[in-house]
Amino acid sequence: MESNAASSEGRSSFRSESFSDTKDLDFVSETGCLSIVVLGASGDLAKKKTFPALFNLFRQGFLQPNEVHIFGYARSKISDAELRDRLRGHLVKGKAASSDLSEDLTNFLELIKYVSGSYDSEEGFRLLDKEIYDHEIAKNSHEGSSRRLFYLALPPSVYPPVCKMIKQCCMNKSDLGGWTRVIVEKPFGKDLDSAEDLSGQLGGLFDEQQLYRIDHYLGKELVQNLLVLRFANRFFLPLWNRDNIDNIQIVFREDFGTEGRGGYFDEYGIIRDIIQNHLLQVLCLVAMEKPVSLKPEHVRDEKVKVLQSVLPIKSEDVVLGQYEGYKDDPTVPDNSNTPTFATVILRIHNERWEGVPFIMKAGKALNSRKAEIRVQFKDVPGDIFKCKKQGRNEFVIRLQPSEAMYMKFTVKKPGLEMSTIQSELDLSYGQRYQGVTIPEAYERLILDTIRGDQQHFVRRDELKVAWEIFTPLLHSIDEGGMEPIPYKPGSRGPVEADELLAKAGYVQTHGYIWVPPTLN
Repeated sequence: MESNAASSEGRSSFRSESFSDTKDLDFVSETGCLSIVVLGASGDLAKKKTFPALFNLFRQGFLQPNEVHIFGYARSKISDAELRDRLRGHLVKGKAASSDLSEDLTNFLELIKYVSGSYDSEEGFRLLDKEIYDHEIAKNSHEGSSRRLFYLALPPSVYPPVCKMIKQCCMNKSDLGGWTRVIVEKPFGKDLDSAEDLSGQLGGLFDEQQLYRIDHYLGKELVQNLLVLRFANRFFLPLWNRDNIDNIQIVFREDFGTEGRGGYFDEYGIIRDIIQNHLLQVLCLVAMEKPVSLKPEHVRDEKVKVLQSVLPIKSEDVVLGQYEGYKDDPTVPDNSNTPTFATVILRIHNERWEGVPFIMKAGKALNSRKAEIRVQFKDVPGDIFKCKKQGRNEFVIRLQPSEAMYMKFTVKKPGLEMSTIQSELDLSYGQRYQGVTIPEAYERLILDTIRGDQQHFVRRDELKVAWEIFTPLLHSIDEGGMEPIPYKPGSRGPVEADELLAKAGYVQTHGYIWVPPTLN
């Protein structure tokens, strides 16, 4: 690793703080060279997420310039230099200008080569394979020992033809320690049948060990912290059950609307876009039993068991909303009933969670932007302080922004009187871990793919059960059986959603607002 570009000593220190990981960081040299292919290289996802993640991994020493080459593939007729120019601004966005950054940027861009071709014909993929092979030969890799990673930053509709072309034209020619792996982005279908059809087509081309269904929420720092919190801390073990917990909310809120993506969003809606995947994955980690080990299959087995225990969703446990002005977007049909807001209560039928509502809530054009898990505990029996009206104990995990964990609890209010007030025990990452770079989700998940670690990716049977939970509700909405309630942009959403929360047992705290601590 020390043979990397300039300033390797400083970069090594930065790397050790950025990724707290016990795995060997010298994985790149274990086999042949690594070729990373970004399909859809000229699209927004590739420019804004995939290439910046690769750049950050490069800067931290995880991608070695003497072993890694990056290929962009798309239909656009552009040159290597044009792609690099398009990427340049996205790669340095949010970073302080420095000579190191400029040098790293130049070295990284030199690794990128562009290949133009269609997604359903062999000609372009044969050319791509030749470019990859030439790179492998140049790096003195033995045939079959190199590694090929294909990132599909593409719409799901083209996954089957693209994967067919990869299988026919771009696989490793033999197995001498190398591999071929494919990352596919959500959405994985629109309902159970389409998801199963897509899984069947991809499964006919690649083994499950070669497919990495990425859900970037599983790469977020505090989502990855969930298993550590639950199973490495003794005081959570006796509390994490129906005897102590009244309800759990998993919330995603945005303070902006579809903003030019109305036509795309209208095909899916907030449940398909956020709840069925991102929030449901978080639910699995919150509710699952302790796995036998941290091996990927052991963790994913427990996630599947939780999903199999979820009861069918009842219509009375759902509130849908659509913000006023959503249909003003010219790409949205005038008669659209696509929800931009949803509250859905899931109930898990097992010994640990019987009777505890899991409240999944997501919406656009609301009064705040945040994603969090809110665990509300039951009332204290025999309330001698008469403080029940102040609110219950809550454990809140703030996923974004301002990553934090805090416990709301009741304390004596300072002074001569015996009165109570709500306060918190707070772990705010910006304050506690000053100077530590929290990696972006895509960085972590691409690194996991290179390492062959599928723990934070969605397995086929897990995907199937997730769609089984939501498909009946989604079909009812699609067929007009449930209509979204209008709500004003900048509000909390439909008032009916708050009424559903109260009905489910959630008690809102009044007079207390969590304020992220400042650094001074």
